Amino acid sequence: MISRHWKSLVAASFAAFSLTGLAGVPAHAAPETDALYNSAQRHFANGDDNAGRADLRNLIGADPADAEALALQAIWSDYAGDLPALVDAMARLHAVDPGLAQGTDNVLGAIRAAVGTLPNPLPALAGPQTGIVVLGYGLLPDGALRPELVNRLTAAWLQSIAAPLSPIVVTGGNPQNGITEAEAMRDWLVTHGVPPTRVHVESRAGSTVQNALFSTRLLRDVGATSAIVVTSPNHIRRAVADFIVAGTRVVGATTSLEQLVSQLPPPGRAGQRGIYLDATRTFQLDTAR
Repeated sequence: MISRHWKSLVAASFAAFSLTGLAGVPAHAAPETDALYNSAQRHFANGDDNAGRADLRNLIGADPADAEALALQAIWSDYAGDLPALVDAMARLHAVDPGLAQGTDNVLGAIRAAVGTLPNPLPALAGPQTGIVVLGYGLLPDGALRPELVNRLTAAWLQSIAAPLSPIVVTGGNPQNGITEAEAMRDWLVTHGVPPTRVHVESRAGSTVQNALFSTRLLRDVGATSAIVVTSPNHIRRAVADFIVAGTRVVGATTSLEQLVSQLPPPGRAGQRGIYLDATRTFQLDTAR
């Protein structure tokens, strides 16, 4: 959530913006503004954030009512530590699309929560309304599990013992030799004593963003209102951000032991970049239009 000081800045900027109104705003989706939006997204994907924000400034100058551009400008201004640009973008967004503004606030809160998450190999206690979500990892060409996926599954197995009534979701597509990551994960868990009826398979996801989006739907289908996310230490923060943005309340973040110590310090700005990029995609802002 944004701080009280931050909210007061937004309110002040919103009041000033409201005085100008939206009269004379050009029609949205003009070819030139779409080109700027697409250019900005390419720059963000390629790591040139300054160029991406410059494209968005030009776009917003031409179309002040472009809500997606304002949301992107807010998120990437937050990453850049540019508080005035963040406040201005959020004030404009609250005027144009309050629902998207609220979602953008949630994205920023999710990123902060994720950055503050510590990799933790110890299982958490949980009840039946908390699901255990295990994220996949690429299989070998013959469909066998790679060692790091076995590490994740071992952490999930321990978590399943600590929370014996929690449903388990295994998520991952990317089939090899006719088997998806999720199917291979289910088979490993069942072989290690987990009842088959307890394991729910999500076998379409091809990325962390899709893991979060597809698993969130499945969690709701099985009656879970929160989740413990299980993955590797170097992946947990990005996964936590994506799941929160997707609408899952994350109450635990359990990891394997591989590289645990090296991942304990919070990520620097460069390390946070992937979290921001993934969060915008999980938020389902257009990558191109």
